[in-house]
Amino acid sequence: MGYMKICLFPNDQPLSLQVANELRKKLENADEILTDKFPDLVISIGGDGTFLSAVHQFANQLSTIRFVGVHTGHLGFYSDWLVNEIDLLLDKIKQDHGQATHYPLMEAKVHYLDGQITDILAVNEIILDRITNSLSVDVYVDDLLFEKFRGDGLCISTPTGSSGYNKSLNGALIDPNFSALQMTEIASINNRVYRTLGSPIIVSSHTTIRVVPEIGDPTINYDSYRLPQNRYQEIVFKIAKQPLRMANYKQISFWQRVKNSFIGDEC
Repeated sequence: MGYMKICLFPNDQPLSLQVANELRKKLENADEILTDKFPDLVISIGGDGTFLSAVHQFANQLSTIRFVGVHTGHLGFYSDWLVNEIDLLLDKIKQDHGQATHYPLMEAKVHYLDGQITDILAVNEIILDRITNSLSVDVYVDDLLFEKFRGDGLCISTPTGSSGYNKSLNGALIDPNFSALQMTEIASINNRVYRTLGSPIIVSSHTTIRVVPEIGDPTINYDSYRLPQNRYQEIVFKIAKQPLRMANYKQISFWQRVKNSFIGDEC
C-alpha cells in the first residue's frame, strides 16, 4: 500500500502527548502524511475514552477510515499497542495492506414530541435512565409490544459494548461476528402493572428495538456522551449499516481482548 494519510488523536495527558510527539517525528521521517482532515488511519493515544472520542470525531467518515489504539494508562479494550511498541507499530504501518477487523455499531433515531429527529451512533452502548424517579417505557421488538418496563433504566449494547456496562448488569458477551443488539434491564420493578422478562434479550441485525416513554422523559447516554434532556416520542435502535473498521495489525481476536481485560494470563 502507498503512503497513508494519518491522524494522531491523543488525549491531554502528558504521557499521551509525549507519545504523540514521538510518533509524529517517526511518521514524518517515514514520509507519511499527517493530517486531521479525511485521514485513512486514525491512531488513538490514551484509553478507551480517547478511542471512543476519536470514532465520534470521524463518525461521518467511517467507510474510509481505520482505527488503531495505543494505550498510555490502564489496559484499554480497544487499544492493542503499548508505549514501548511504537517502533513495531510504525513497521506495521509501513507494511500496511489494508487489513481490517469489522465491529458492528449501533444507531438510534430519537424522535421528539415537537417533530424533530436526532440520529446518534454508539460504539459501546446507549443507556436510558432518569435522574429522579424510575424509568417507565413501553418496549417494542419490531412492531410487537414486548413489555412494559419500569425500573432504573435500560442498556442497549453492541457486541463489543457487551463487555462493558452490559457485562456489569449480568448481560451476555456477544462475539462481534454476530451483528446483534442486546437489551439489558437495570433494576426492573415487576408487579401486576409492569411485567418484564427479567433477562437480557439479543436481537438480530434485521430487528429493531423501539422504546416509547410512558411517564417522564429518559436521559439518553451513549458511549461517553449525553443528549440534552427533552420530550421524546420514541427512540428506535438498530445495527448501523457502516461497521467500525479496526486496522488489524496485531490480529488480536475479540475473545483474546476479553481474556486480557478480565481474566489475564493465569489460565
